[in-house]
Order: sequence, then structure tokens, then C-alpha cells
Amino acid sequence: MEQSHQALSSKSEAFIEKENKYGAHNYHPLPVVLEKGEGVYVWDVDGKKYYDFLSAYSAVNQGHCHPKIVGAMVKQAQTLTLTSRAFYNDQLGPYEEFITEYFGFDKVLPMNTGAEAVETALKICRKWAYEVKGIPENQAQIIVCENNFHGRTTTIISFSNDENARKSFGPFTAGFIKIPYDDIEALENALKSTNNIAGFLVEPIQGEAGVYVPTDGYLAKAKALCEQYNALFIADEVQTGIARTGKLLAVHHENVQPDILILGKAISGGVYPVSAVLANNAVMNVIKPGQHGSTFGGNPVAAAVAIAALEVVRDENLSQNAAYLGVVLRTGLNEIASRNPLITLVRGKGLLNAIVINCDEDSDLAWDICMKFSEYGLLAKPTHGNKIRLAPPLVITETQIHECLGIIERALNDFR
Repeated sequence: MEQSHQALSSKSEAFIEKENKYGAHNYHPLPVVLEKGEGVYVWDVDGKKYYDFLSAYSAVNQGHCHPKIVGAMVKQAQTLTLTSRAFYNDQLGPYEEFITEYFGFDKVLPMNTGAEAVETALKICRKWAYEVKGIPENQAQIIVCENNFHGRTTTIISFSNDENARKSFGPFTAGFIKIPYDDIEALENALKSTNNIAGFLVEPIQGEAGVYVPTDGYLAKAKALCEQYNALFIADEVQTGIARTGKLLAVHHENVQPDILILGKAISGGVYPVSAVLANNAVMNVIKPGQHGSTFGGNPVAAAVAIAALEVVRDENLSQNAAYLGVVLRTGLNEIASRNPLITLVRGKGLLNAIVINCDEDSDLAWDICMKFSEYGLLAKPTHGNKIRLAPPLVITETQIHECLGIIERALNDFR
């Protein structure tokens, strides 16, 4: 792939070369070396300022280095950082009370990363299936969707469609049934195909697949089917949750309350790894001491940070901001598309959006367009080859959205 439209400074090149030499090559970043962030902006090592339209894959919904969140982290880090769960600490209980009331569940199991939280949800779902539903041991099946992205652990890639993530990593974990996304009939057929269905794991919007928004009513119908067949509805809201789509949770667009809710990323505002799995007692009580855990899960810093991050979402009305500005952004993108045939489709909800570029998935065009965006002061990244995700921090203003639309159009016009 083309690395740059402009010469990199020797300072940037030195940092990139260091990563290439000493780091595993498990990422292909845009050649921009960032050193500072504030609100919707980031700056590179040469002092150039950019709009951030990736938000660390929706981890910095509250904006970069939000003073309230950073303040909570610094204060707690100077007091007590880690006890493990061998002892109680004075931050975890208040956090657990706060987050369960915030999202409307009985209990939370705290972890650190999104993939860990997905793994946790899968374990809880299986244990519930054996001990509550009565499925024979080791026979539980969990339904998942094609083109999903739930992480890259061995179990999760076992049910991934991404051959790049799967090849040469087997043997894989059994126990998953894959169906097409946004296909209620396929879900019902899978649910009634066997009595051993434990649950249905789904992203309310498929982010990595290119911000694929399902048909209206899909999630509500899926939840109703899960209830009918006594299977747990598991919502992976690691990327879509915490106000990103214009509601606190993306499932709230259809008034769905999952049986198991998976959260990560913006639950910390991007300053610290925090994830969480929430469920009611009927599900969560299957977990007993020694059956699951994490040295860092539920640590005092994470607890203090997550409370502050969720308070910011509430106090700064970020759901409402995302809902309103999402319409402004998509309207502007559709207007650009009407003038420029390079955009074949605009899709999204709230401030989780994507444009589909008029090229094949194996083309470099979307990458080159993102390079041109960066030249003009906006950072975005392609996904699935020909789709560009556009997801700024939720603290962005309408004036800034219009400025960014100008950058996007200017860059696209350079390719006509």
C-alpha cells in the first residue's frame, strides 16, 4: 500500500522505524506519529493538528484527555492503584453500584479489555446454559453473526469470517453456529434447530464490517426470539455503547434490554483499559469464586476512571449530541456523494458512520483517500478495504462538523 502522499519528517520517520524494528508487525497504521490530544484534536510530533475521526475505535467518545476523567485517574493513581481481588478496596463497590444503576442491571463483572469482556460473557452464557437451562455438559451452542468482530482471542477468531485473523491460528474452539447478520429467519431457524442453544451474541451495529446498520426492528425481534426459545441475548456494545450511536446503548434505539451486556472502550474515556459485563442475578449468579477473574479487573484506578467517564457522558449530554450531529454529518456526506461519484453509500447512526468508496475491497483507493484526509488535517482509517469509518469524539460541535465536511470533500475532489 502507498505509505504517504507527503514526505514524512525525519522525526516521524525515526519513530516509525523504531516501531518497525522493535515491535511485532501486527498493525498497519497510517504513517502519522501522534504525541498530544485534546478534545476532538490530536497533534503529531511536528506540531501539525488534526481532527480525530476514529476516536481510537470509539474509546475516546468524551474527547481526548478529558480533564475530569484524567483528574480521577491521577487522584486515584496517587492513592491506591492495585490490590488484586484478594482483598476488597474502597473504589470497587461504589463503582459496581454506580454502573449497575446506570445501565439497569443487578450485577457487573469487571474486566479490562473488550475481548476479555466478550470471553467473559461467553463463559457466563455457557455456565448458565448448563446449570440453569439444563443443556448437557459441553453441548452448548452460541449463535453468532457472519462478518462479526468481537476481538482476536483464540475463541473469538474461532467464529470470525476474517481469514487474515484465522489462518494458521487453529485448532479452533467449537460450540458456535454462524448465521447471516440482519436475518431474523436465519436466527429463528438456528434457534429451533437444536435444544442446545445457549445464547445469541450480536453487535447492534457491525463496526469493523463497515458500520453495517441492521434493518429497523431486527434487534427487538431477535430479543423476542431469544426469549421464546430461552436463549440469552448478548449485546456486544464495546464499540456502539456509551452514547456513540445517539443513545446510551445502540440497543436502546429498539428499547431492548440485553440479558448480557458487554462494554469497553469509552467506559474509560480512553485513558485506561476498562471493560465490563453486566447481567441480572438469574444469569450472573452462576459465577462462583475461583471460576473467573483478572488481577487488574475491578482495580481502584479503573473504578474511579469509569465513574468519571460515565458521569461525563451523562452531564455533557453526549447521547443527544451524537444523535443530532450524526444527522448533520450524514446529511453533509450525502450532499457530497450527490456531487462526487467516489462515495457510493453513506451509512451509520449517531456519530458512528462510514462512507463506502466506489472501488473493490482489495483496492488501495480508500487508503489513499485517508492519506489525503490526513494531509488536510483529518484522521480516519479504512475498514474492509473500501469503507472509511467516520467517528469523531462526541464532544465535537456543529461548526467543527461542517469544517470536517469541507476537508472530506476537498480530499475526495482530488481523486476525481
